[in-house]
Amino acid sequence: MPTIMIYHDVKDTKHWLASPIRKQVLEPVGVTNIRTFTDPQTSNRVGLVMDVADMEKLMAFMQTKAAADAMASDGVLPETMTFLVQS
Repeated sequence: MPTIMIYHDVKDTKHWLASPIRKQVLEPVGVTNIRTFTDPQTSNRVGLVMDVADMEKLMAFMQTKAAADAMASDGVLPETMTFLVQS
């Protein structure tokens, strides 16, 4: 099971940190052990480290309206999103 890191900018870091949405939408597609991070240098840059059972399933989910709605609710700026896979 690969571990991935995702980082991106958000509109409101406190709102993003408090939101239960990411867990609610990611766990059903096989994502576990979700950990959140904030960038001390850039106040609106955040990140996640998580274990992913099926990368293809996760990437397909990221193209759905449900994923877009979840990101919008959390204030994620999707154009800033970068995925890194543990090597």
